[in-house]
Amino acid sequence: MHVCDIFLGLGEPAVGDLMRSISLGKLKTFQLFERLKTRLHVAKLNTETLRKVGPRVWERLSGNDEEFATELSQAILVSHMDMIVAVLNFLQIPHEEGFFAKDIDGAKYLTEGWQQRTFENFRGKYPDALLLFYLNHLGVELLKEGQLFAPAA
Repeated sequence: MHVCDIFLGLGEPAVGDLMRSISLGKLKTFQLFERLKTRLHVAKLNTETLRKVGPRVWERLSGNDEEFATELSQAILVSHMDMIVAVLNFLQIPHEEGFFAKDIDGAKYLTEGWQQRTFENFRGKYPDALLLFYLNHLGVELLKEGQLFAPAA
C-alpha cells in the first residue's frame, strides 16, 4: 500500500479535514511551508487556501501522484507532532520527539490488534480522520502493511 492509498481509503471529506488541520506555523518550523505552497500550486498559502484546494488535492491523489501524497502527508504529520509522540509512547516505540530510527523493527512493537487498541485509546482526543491517517501511515511505514485499517464498530 502507498500513501495515496491511505488518503483515498479515508475518502474526500476526511482529506478535506486533514488539509484544514495543517499548521502553517509548524510548516515554517520544519521548513516545509514554501515546498507545500509550490506543490499545491498556489500563490499564497493560508488557512483559506488550505480549505479551498481540497477538490484539486483530491484530484491529484486520485491520479496516484505518490510524490505529492508523500509531501502532503509530511505537512499533515508535522502539524500534529503532539499526537505522534502520544501514539508512539502508547505503543512503546522508542523515538526522539516523534521521530524514530528508519531501521526499527516495527513488528516488535506493533503486535496483533495494535491499530484497534490505539484507535480506541485516542478516539475523542484527536479527530478520527487524523488518527486513522496516522495509524495507517505508521502501519505502512513500519510493517509495510497492504491493507487499510478501519476501526471495528
